Amino acid sequence: MGETLLEYRRIICPGSRISLFRRLCTFILSLTDTNQEVAFLLLNPKLHDRPYPDEDSREIMRRTIDFFESKGKVKLKEDDRERVWYDDFLQFVRDNEIFYKLLTPDQYGESGCRWDTWRNCEFNEILAFYGLHYWYTWQVSILGLGPIWMSQNEKAKRRAAKLLKEGHVFAFGLSEREHGADIYSTGMALTPQPDGTYRANGEKYYIGNGNIAEMVSTFGRIAGTDEYVFFVANYKHKNYELVKNIINSQSYVADFVLRDYPVTEDDILSRGSKAWDDALNTVNVGKYNLGWASIGICTHAFYESINHAANRRLYGIYVTDFPHVKQLFVDAYTRLVAMKLFALRAADYMRVASPDDRRYLLYNPTMKMKVTTQGEEVINLLWDVIAAKGFENDTYFEMAARDIRALPKLEGTVHVNIALINKFIPNYFFNPQQYPEVSRQDQPQHDRFLFDQGPARGLGRIRFHDYAPAYDHYDLPNVHLFKEQIALFKEFLVSAAPNEEQQKDTDLMLTLGEIFTLVVYGQLILENAVIYDIDTDVIDQIFDFMVRDFSKFALQLYSKPGSTPAQADRLKEMIRRPAMDTERFKRVWRDRVLALKDTYEMNP
Repeated sequence: MGETLLEYRRIICPGSRISLFRRLCTFILSLTDTNQEVAFLLLNPKLHDRPYPDEDSREIMRRTIDFFESKGKVKLKEDDRERVWYDDFLQFVRDNEIFYKLLTPDQYGESGCRWDTWRNCEFNEILAFYGLHYWYTWQVSILGLGPIWMSQNEKAKRRAAKLLKEGHVFAFGLSEREHGADIYSTGMALTPQPDGTYRANGEKYYIGNGNIAEMVSTFGRIAGTDEYVFFVANYKHKNYELVKNIINSQSYVADFVLRDYPVTEDDILSRGSKAWDDALNTVNVGKYNLGWASIGICTHAFYESINHAANRRLYGIYVTDFPHVKQLFVDAYTRLVAMKLFALRAADYMRVASPDDRRYLLYNPTMKMKVTTQGEEVINLLWDVIAAKGFENDTYFEMAARDIRALPKLEGTVHVNIALINKFIPNYFFNPQQYPEVSRQDQPQHDRFLFDQGPARGLGRIRFHDYAPAYDHYDLPNVHLFKEQIALFKEFLVSAAPNEEQQKDTDLMLTLGEIFTLVVYGQLILENAVIYDIDTDVIDQIFDFMVRDFSKFALQLYSKPGSTPAQADRLKEMIRRPAMDTERFKRVWRDRVLALKDTYEMNP
């Protein structure tokens, strides 16, 4: 039934009619085959028939899935175990011009080339679904290309487009051994020469693709000045010393040193405040992808876990008949769905961004810190079900359990991103602004503003639309409880806000930021629940864990030694017990979670 409907859609529903037909398919399939219905939201490579606006995009996703499914799980795991450099994947990318089509702005590439955040999200998810290392070489290429596409250096841009077409990858030379990503303290220096050129000296550390990138976008400063600079270096040059791979994995994360490396004006991408802004704006773009890596990893791990548990009998019953296992799986599923709903909605705001609408600068760090830490939580929940199975070297899960830990720690730690998020609290709660309604932004167009974001300053002046309508749209018990918690938190900010001394207490402020982040997270989840017509059972079950998480962070803040008695009293009021509904839980378990059993298993 499902295959017939999907084929019928391809024949009669091109273009804008796909969305309507997709809803029809979803409704009919929900009556006949729940497995097909849930596949529309969670990635399932065996049922991958999502609507795409053009054949190029469809082919990129389909061929990528086919590459990994043809490679098979045994070989995938063997390459991971033996730390085999993924040249087969890079050859596939070259042969199909995939990075060229996905990462080249339309004005520098051929037909079908564009930086389209919507389809890049899809590609992010697919790569991570099969392995973090394949995603990583793509991610660091995105970071490396950021300062190039943001620059005014036309020669560098044309060269980058040519290299992309030839199948090359890129690198982002920002962090350093001694300073990490503290770009204030960069030790890379360009010394002016009498002939108008420069000599670069310094070390860069933790640089993905640093072993093969023809263009390494490298951050430093002009020697003897406070002027920042971005320039490109080439790994083949004799003055580029590749010291070592600093991690034990398939990926190559380089430590490299430039020793009197010659730099000309043609190699310089930006200088001064522009270089500084380009560094931060590149990270604004790149760190968003980390959440998608978590989503891809968790989705594959979920399929493997439910297949194992639902087909295994212990003490005379299936593992999935144990009440605690049902709870663990429902929590993992709803957290994963919430991760994806937020991620998709955050993409909408990236795509409508402009100098007058920079709301994405809140949603992107939320994506980075919240979705990635939720990914850790999903893996923890699944691991509690499959137990020792999660260590077995022929499972995908063994990779997932290891790799999921990396994502909260890349492109700025969770702590750095919460500190950034806290800057938005006053305007978010107390100074809303009217904006045009933002619909689903899946149109096939180049996202030009991402490479012309302007100064990376003025975060405290960014304003947001009122969060209340998203919460008021749903008349559901746990959404109501969460609204009560928000109201109490807002009252806390008015009557018992941290004083000047407390604001210097990072331990206290980070926990406060966790509570604020939950409010933002819930808002975008609910906005997208409307767009995707998510079943109210799933929504209320999502807010079951949201209420619990809010209570957890309120209790943590209550327990901080820096909290005052008045603050503690208000924080106690925020602790709520979610609304229990046994029948709702059963429906979510039966129709959404257990229905995924045996719907996907990677080819051997």
